[in-house]
Amino acid sequence: MQHAATSRSKPVAAERELAGAALRAFFRIAGLWKLDTSQERTLLGNPPASTYFKWKKDPQAANLSRDVLERISYVLGIFKALEILFPDPARADAWLTRPNDAPMFGGHSALERMLGGNVSDLFVVRQYLDAQRGG
Repeated sequence: MQHAATSRSKPVAAERELAGAALRAFFRIAGLWKLDTSQERTLLGNPPASTYFKWKKDPQAANLSRDVLERISYVLGIFKALEILFPDPARADAWLTRPNDAPMFGGHSALERMLGGNVSDLFVVRQYLDAQRGG
């Protein structure tokens, strides 16, 4: 039994591979959305600057927490939902950044809601988009 606990405390190769792929996808999307470093860090849960820059430089070496992976998962889902709802990337980006009168946005953009800092802010945007596309 002790051996199992030891092996679980170290990230396995598959977890590192997942983390690297998740970060590469996140940074690609962030680039498409023209996010700045501060916005990227907020969406990732505000990791220390040194950690963020290590992740950006070498995503394959990252050891991500469940919280960070969950945040990235929501960003990927939001991106995919926008692609489905708005096949034209310019329209998708415009939706993300323009004021929205839906109650959960209160006249602010979806991006502003996402940048609230809580994982629940990402969840709400993802849930809204899934509902809009009938999913």
